[in-house]
Amino acid sequence: MKITVTGMGYVGLANALLLARHNDVTAYDISPDKVDAINNRQSPIRDREIEDFLKDEEIVLCAVSDAEKAYTGADCVIIATPTDYDPDRNFFNTSSVESVIRDIERFAPAAVVVIKSTVPVGFTEKMRRRHQGLTLLFSPEFLREGKALYDNLYPSRIIVGGLTPEAMVFGNLMLQGAVKKDAPVCYMSPTEAEAVKLFSNTFLALRVAFFNELDTYAEMKSLDSKSIIEGVCLDPRIGNYYNNPSFGYGGYCLPKDTRQLKANYRHVPNNLITAIVEANQTRKLHIAAMIMRKEIKTAGIYKLAMKTDADNFRSSAVIEIMEQLKRRHVSILVFDPAVKEDRIFDCPVLRDFEEFKSRSDIIIANRVSAELIGVKNKVYTRDVFSRD
Repeated sequence: MKITVTGMGYVGLANALLLARHNDVTAYDISPDKVDAINNRQSPIRDREIEDFLKDEEIVLCAVSDAEKAYTGADCVIIATPTDYDPDRNFFNTSSVESVIRDIERFAPAAVVVIKSTVPVGFTEKMRRRHQGLTLLFSPEFLREGKALYDNLYPSRIIVGGLTPEAMVFGNLMLQGAVKKDAPVCYMSPTEAEAVKLFSNTFLALRVAFFNELDTYAEMKSLDSKSIIEGVCLDPRIGNYYNNPSFGYGGYCLPKDTRQLKANYRHVPNNLITAIVEANQTRKLHIAAMIMRKEIKTAGIYKLAMKTDADNFRSSAVIEIMEQLKRRHVSILVFDPAVKEDRIFDCPVLRDFEEFKSRSDIIIANRVSAELIGVKNKVYTRDVFSRD
């Protein structure tokens, strides 16, 4: 098939590569730098599997930055443009998705359109009513940052929001590209598929918030957080995974998806959904307060990203902690090789690790690494398992 994938972030690029194993894929992005990188078989994002795949695999993939060229003649168009929660509208800002749908209607009205961007519950049906000549499906993604292609090649499940023959064809396309051939494929209405996405990520946020509040209790009571977590997680119903304390959840998905689900709960009774959002804010304020208990003038921030070996610091919890410290007149230094600017969030970025260590009264690290061993006495972290 001739497939166009729009938006070359983690979701879009991972899907483009997966489908390019057996199809003719056009990758469309408005960024010339991303387009050039992909055509030169270089990854514009940090993901080892994507980097290796682009370099080594025999795939039919071409990247373009012209909409007409991207869509004309496409049998299927996958939309993976970014959406974000808009607090003023109390909903996701879906303008990028809506703009792409209008372009598809103009250049490829016969194409099957699959929305993979995260959207509010009910969005796809709304677009179906607005664009009645288009075939619109919704298929959520469940990708880990830095493992996006791996999670597409070995999917936990494939969810397709559509109960039509086109939906079945798309589900089979995704399974055809996967290495794991026995992944369950679930077909449902687009609205139910949208709910699956938001409830899945909110449950993950709930798990993060739970173990963070456990850790807060242990810290305040001078208890060993690691021992408590290990004891709790030996129960197979709970499981020893996704349980490493942090400064709070962040990244591309969890902050915006939890707030969107909370917005979708308007006029629906709830306690937990609202509490999950509030718990993350409480955790960040607690971390800042614990740091301020120490006598410090200069705090060093060791990397902004949420995860080890990642370069994304979107909605990273440490950013708000930095803001809290600055309000209390603490000087902030940043050490992060992934940051190319000399200043970020109005704080200097140091390139020399030795200088960073010597100038910092305390080193704040959401995730620790071996290079911090020599200054262990300076490090403040809640990372007890040295893993994400």
